Amino acid sequence: AERSNLAGVRHILLVLSGKGGVGKSTISTELALSLRHRGKKVGILDVDLCGPSIPRMFQLQDSDVHQCDSGWVPVFVDQEKSISLMSIGFLLEKPDDAVVWRGPKKNALIKQFVADVAWGDLDFLIVDTPPGTSDEHISTVEALRPYKPLGAILVTTPQAVSVGDVRRELTFCKKTGLRVLGIVENMSGFVCPHCSECTNIFSKGGGEELAKHAGVPFLGCVPLDPQLSQSLEEGRDFIQEFPKSSAFPALAHIAQQILDGASQRSS
Repeated sequence: AERSNLAGVRHILLVLSGKGGVGKSTISTELALSLRHRGKKVGILDVDLCGPSIPRMFQLQDSDVHQCDSGWVPVFVDQEKSISLMSIGFLLEKPDDAVVWRGPKKNALIKQFVADVAWGDLDFLIVDTPPGTSDEHISTVEALRPYKPLGAILVTTPQAVSVGDVRRELTFCKKTGLRVLGIVENMSGFVCPHCSECTNIFSKGGGEELAKHAGVPFLGCVPLDPQLSQSLEEGRDFIQEFPKSSAFPALAHIAQQILDGASQRSS
């Protein structure tokens, strides 16, 4: 059964960062929406077991997961089933329940998530990970290894402390043999909604500098944009509703580079 559930998935991407609060779930969500607008079918596997935020970002936190012959049926975002989600958030009795688990139990659930979700045919499966480089990450990478993931996107914010944590994540990728598709600098400046001027609240350029230093692609800067935060809070499709936002071209550019990388690998 294990063979079959990921057999229809063409490309697997991991979204990683050594640091919490840099916007991994935001980037995972917006990347999924960007790819959907290019006609792709996308799944998001949320392996952040202690802080699952993907159900919330799609306003689906009250959805239930059903069983079918080949395992769990993911939760679909739309009628066309163009985006499907799996998260521990759907399995908790109450959304505020805390997951107080030791490593082995977490690892077992991650293995089950990889083996037992009936994704069907997908162009991309995006794996949204918790912060750090420990148990859950090792389990996720090892469970996905037989399916040859396309690689990892590393998310940082511009300031030095965040870049330092992401540098550790680069080392993790090297040690586990996971290809780095590139680095995204999130919260890269704040765009004023009134005058559109961009202010670098958290300094600037740390992600680009790190990419250059590590010899990996720099995928782009995503500015802080109140419209983006609002659309995530309300579960709306930012890509569709705010094409004039300054975060839009950055997200579209990241999605395009992922598509280019995937088509190179397929050829």
